[in-house]
Amino acid sequence: MKAFASLEKSSSLYRSKPFGFPDQPDFLNAVVKVKTDLSPLALLGRLQEIEDELGKEVVRENGPRTIDLDLLLYGDLELESTELLLPHPGIVKRDFVLMPLAEIEPELIHPTLNRSTRDLLSDGFDSHYVFATEKTPFSRVDLET
Repeated sequence: MKAFASLEKSSSLYRSKPFGFPDQPDFLNAVVKVKTDLSPLALLGRLQEIEDELGKEVVRENGPRTIDLDLLLYGDLELESTELLLPHPGIVKRDFVLMPLAEIEPELIHPTLNRSTRDLLSDGFDSHYVFATEKTPFSRVDLET
């Protein structure tokens, strides 16, 4: 990842019950903020290359997988194409996305809702998440990919 983006912030790891199909292992979720010169579609392409290199296989939607990298936001850009929706529509629907996002950017304003992540999180969820033991898991991950 260092070839096309620099890490600015990373959330804690969040353990969550599976989304969609309960008969699978817990998910681990995190959010990172990166800086890049790539366009949104080019960045998405590079993220998908990393997924491929790590052996991502989608057996079924919301099923277990080795890795799932989503592009949630790109500054305050709003984009709707067949390849990419920005901001990601799942941000406000899934606390396993919103909680780590609010951890690293509590005052970030959602581009279309004009509300901070802290405010969106205060709407409440039926949450069942546990922090993993590592605070900044990406500090020791090999980002050379």
